Amino acid sequence: MSLPDYRSPGKQSSPASPQSPVVQLNIGGHLFSTSLNTLRKHPESKLADLFSGQPKLRTDREGRYFIDRDGTHFGAILEFLRTERLPTANVLEVHREAVHYDIKPLVKQLEETPQLFGETVSRQQFLSRVPHYREHIEVLIRIARAEAIAARRSTILVCVLRTDEDLALYDSAISSLEADKQSVVTFGPWKGAAGPPSVLDLLDCMKMDIESRGYRVSILPHVMDRGFLAKSYDYFHKVIFTWW
Repeated sequence: MSLPDYRSPGKQSSPASPQSPVVQLNIGGHLFSTSLNTLRKHPESKLADLFSGQPKLRTDREGRYFIDRDGTHFGAILEFLRTERLPTANVLEVHREAVHYDIKPLVKQLEETPQLFGETVSRQQFLSRVPHYREHIEVLIRIARAEAIAARRSTILVCVLRTDEDLALYDSAISSLEADKQSVVTFGPWKGAAGPPSVLDLLDCMKMDIESRGYRVSILPHVMDRGFLAKSYDYFHKVIFTWW
């Protein structure tokens, strides 16, 4: 099975569109029909390359070109190629597919939408200033899972140090905990902490990123029997994982 070339009319499957035969696709079990012109709309893309020249894809039993990838959001890719209309839902997921197929105009326009602009330009830029943020999130999840045996909830303490001044008081903050200390995961201090974002912003980011992994979490202030306050906020917060 070969793909027609633009310069060679060959045998046409559709008299109504002689330069753009219909292509049947099977994207991870999701079925699509589109034209060859649509798939080749952006010649520099990986998607166009798959359907240029000699075929680079296997076919399924029905003769449809098969791409072994989740096709849930491929319809939004086709809609953009057909009409240049951007999706209004599942923007992050469609962006991931656009990056995979290397459709640069779609990637660029999606990154200018409010959903992705806020994520990449604002939130991710903030998190890049928090040392070892991703690693600490992984540690937090690992500890919570270890403490989940025969329990409905796991509660992990996090210590948030916003500034270098807070870091200098870290030992006093830790010693203020009960004698039977719980596991504590420490975040911060982060660069540019003299102004916003705040501690609450960091806690919101933690909640978003943990919940994006499928966990149910809530974050509450940790009430100390012997209170330890620095400036106007508490260092310690409880991250509560609810398992059932």
